[in-house]
This record gives sequence, C-alpha cells and structure tokens, in this order.
Amino acid sequence: MTASSTPTCCAARSRTATGRLANAYTKDAQVMAIHNGRKDRTGKIMRVAKPHRILDPAHGPLIAVRLNILSRKTLGGIETNLDSQVVRPDGSPFPGLYAAGEVAGFGGGGVHGYNALEGTFLGGCIFSGRAAGRSLATR
Repeated sequence: MTASSTPTCCAARSRTATGRLANAYTKDAQVMAIHNGRKDRTGKIMRVAKPHRILDPAHGPLIAVRLNILSRKTLGGIETNLDSQVVRPDGSPFPGLYAAGEVAGFGGGGVHGYNALEGTFLGGCIFSGRAAGRSLATR
C-alpha cells in the first residue's frame, strides 16, 4: 500500500472533494461540468441521481475496490505494406520480416476503424495472414 492509498490519505482527499462539491462558486472543472450539465431541461429530466457529498452519511459507507488495469485494444500495430511486409519509418520494407493479425493493427483501429467491436478482428487477421503467406510463397 502506498502513502497515497492509505485510508487516512483517501479520507483527506474525500473531504477536499466534498468541499468543492458544496461550494456553489467552485472552479473545479469536474464539479462545474456536473452542475452545468444539470441546468438545462434535459439534464433536469434525465438525471436520476443528484450530486451529493462523498462523505455524506445518508449515502452509505465508502467501499474500496481493487482494480487491475487491462488493455483491451491497442488501436495500432506494426506498420506493414499491402503484402504484410513490415516497413521501416522511411517506408522501405524489411526483407523477410512480415506481420499479420493483431500485431499488424487488427486488434482495433485496423480495417474496421476505431469503433471495431470484439470479435470483428478475425477477418482482418485472416486477411493479413493470407497476404503474408502469398507474398512469402512467391519469393
């Protein structure tokens, strides 16, 4: 446990955040966005939970959760040409070096763009693997 994640430190941070939420004239960007987002008619109708102080006893105890960070998509990969041959920064190909599948950018951001859904990568992986295989077979 680091010093910034001790219960004492977390409580101090919560008190600071609570003070910002209670201040109607705060300059805290997040609190301003919360309050401003609730001023229009849609915000008044659609929002079901009103902002409240973090340490307000009426809203129950705080619960700690341990998170493990996971990268779901890289939205990139090794740059290749149309034959799946890895290219240098100047655009010239590396002789005999090929990349296919997710390492070639089909783990998101490939042919399906940034809105690619899970399970849509298989086609791109097969396509780039086929291109690499065909290119190698002709050499």
